[in-house]
Amino acid sequence: MLLPLALLLSGCQLILLDPAGWVANQERDLLIASTVLMLVIIVPVLVLAVYIPWRYRDSRKTTNDYDPEFEHSSLFEAFIWGVPVMIIIALGALTWIYTHRLDPYKPLDHIAGEPLEIDVVSLDWKWLFIYPEQDMAVVNQLVIPTDRPINMKLTSSSVMNTFSVPALAGMIYTMAGMETKLHLVAEEAGQYYGRSANYSGPGYAHMDFETFAVSEDEFSSWVNTVKSSSNTMSDETYLQLSKPTVADGVSYYNGVADNLFDKIVGLCVEPGKVCVGEMMMQDMMGGGGLQGVKTKNEYLYDEFAPGEGFDQHAFEGTLHANPDEPRSGPVNIKNPDQTVTHIPGDDSASNASEPVRH
Repeated sequence: MLLPLALLLSGCQLILLDPAGWVANQERDLLIASTVLMLVIIVPVLVLAVYIPWRYRDSRKTTNDYDPEFEHSSLFEAFIWGVPVMIIIALGALTWIYTHRLDPYKPLDHIAGEPLEIDVVSLDWKWLFIYPEQDMAVVNQLVIPTDRPINMKLTSSSVMNTFSVPALAGMIYTMAGMETKLHLVAEEAGQYYGRSANYSGPGYAHMDFETFAVSEDEFSSWVNTVKSSSNTMSDETYLQLSKPTVADGVSYYNGVADNLFDKIVGLCVEPGKVCVGEMMMQDMMGGGGLQGVKTKNEYLYDEFAPGEGFDQHAFEGTLHANPDEPRSGPVNIKNPDQTVTHIPGDDSASNASEPVRH
């Protein structure tokens, strides 16, 4: 009777049980170990829930096993309390070990290779990936070399989001005015699905991106492709990009404004704004006094007036969507032969994923 229901799951991608990176592998092991330990309790309980009513049913032929004088059994008590206590101890030990081992802020020092630095910004409703060492930026596409640690710094331009590439690592939140960190590594080349895993408004459903894990040579070739773009990520370009849009395609930028990520974290990309860190220092020194009243607009960061709802806000311009956006769902494809020729660029970003997704 359950077989037809199991067939409905045949199209599911169990990427959590078949990851492509060390961090995700460790998370899978923790998931499996925790499940097995909990089944040690759950399975006997389910079996006994059926066996006990049947074994002591009223219609049974013999009742000579009934002992009206029974009050206590040390062996029974030891089993009832001992096994759950041991399970809790085991789960606690596993949780402690893996919590420290998989701390998202902990660098992957045991992985050989020079780490690649990537700054990640969640926008409404798209992702911006800044490669500071390569002095370039990419929207809605993440490309990383295999077998090389990836050090990520993350923030948000407005509301809270969650960065998630299940095949490679766990989730981490992005928050405006704050910086979080995530470390990951791709051990197998391929194309993996990434998205925001935290509801963030009308365009949330389309806030996804594709992650390509490629060889060092292919990564260098892709960098050259991005560097050939005529676009640059200036402060003005970022401010325009940060305006809410839905289902944007992939776009490349050769050159990034100095300290752009730090200014995004400090909420001071807009000209004339005082960065959050500087404002906090001024507060620590006693504030701006009466003189600060004249410059209060330089310290305002909220896009909406107090009490104003997000849905009632009138956006500047039109909230547009990409009509060619693929809608066939996520993909997770391990592909040792992954080459940059399979990676869509900004010349065909709107429909480049269509053949793969189908």
